[in-house]
Amino acid sequence: MSTSVQEQRLRRRFDMWDKNGDGTIDRSDWEGEVKRILLSFGENESSPKGRALTEAYLGMWDHIAVQAEVGRDGALDFERFKAVAAAEVLGRGQDGFDQVLRPTISAIAGLCDTDGDGQVSPQEFQRWIVAIGSNESTADTAFKLIDTDDDGHLSVDELIAAVHRYHSGELEFSLL
Repeated sequence: MSTSVQEQRLRRRFDMWDKNGDGTIDRSDWEGEVKRILLSFGENESSPKGRALTEAYLGMWDHIAVQAEVGRDGALDFERFKAVAAAEVLGRGQDGFDQVLRPTISAIAGLCDTDGDGQVSPQEFQRWIVAIGSNESTADTAFKLIDTDDDGHLSVDELIAAVHRYHSGELEFSLL
């Protein structure tokens, strides 16, 4: 994997969180992202699915903040974020993605899973793409590339693998 691809993708993610453009991200940026995702799904923060996403997403922030030694209420600039993401997620391979990202990906999959089958259908995936602010026209292509077992549904494992493949430069579709 090219470090420049990894850095570009981390920069893109960082900039998406840094809504006020101050060059740092903090817990409030992540809280805002949760609210935006829930709003796009029409989900209430106090519903079970809303609470699950909030807890998972802010748990991801708490983990990163602790590792960066800024505490829950601190802020990270891009260089510190990049270093922690490299050490805690990217550098640990699938284990890092599983530990840090699995709860959030599972919670978003839960929001998408309107039929309760534990997987994400093509129609449900379309909602995911819209919710994260990606181009809706890419949903069909992305779905086919992510559905590695060709069963017509996406499992949480396939979604986590897709995020891993995105950050390693093997996939062009961001899911977070």
